[in-house]
Amino acid sequence: METKTTGRLLAGLRIVMGFTFLWAFLDKTFGLGFSTAAEKSWLAGSSPTAGFLQNATTGPLASFYQGLAGSGLVDWLYMIGLLCLGVALILGVGLKVAGYAGGLLVLLMWSSLLPPKNNPIVDDHIAYLFVLLLLPRLNAGDTWGLGGWWKRTELVRKHGWLA
Repeated sequence: METKTTGRLLAGLRIVMGFTFLWAFLDKTFGLGFSTAAEKSWLAGSSPTAGFLQNATTGPLASFYQGLAGSGLVDWLYMIGLLCLGVALILGVGLKVAGYAGGLLVLLMWSSLLPPKNNPIVDDHIAYLFVLLLLPRLNAGDTWGLGGWWKRTELVRKHGWLA
């Protein structure tokens, strides 16, 4: 199934997805003025999750998510997740872990906004979920990435879940 063109398209999709998560990390950390103003950045002392969790969550799980707002542990897990997911996808390494962890992240984000505004079931988070689960299965890290080398390392050969 995989041709050179397919490999390049998957690599492009992987890198675009990676940059999506890495950009969210950078903007929330430094307040680059896109989604996050400088005075509301993580480095300025603001919680990267509090605004969304307190004000944007909807549906049956809203009170659960609102209870997490402002938690230092939640902030750190979220930000480390964004950074690691972005870097892993851009480099093409650890795609199994990135796929499952990133899939869980976007599934949680989806569940915080029930029902989705533009469709009663599906939104971009569900599309991201399927992309994140698909990329490792199609060896998307091997083209324009370090996936081939990563899978040959001793660490990954001993612990296949790191592939």
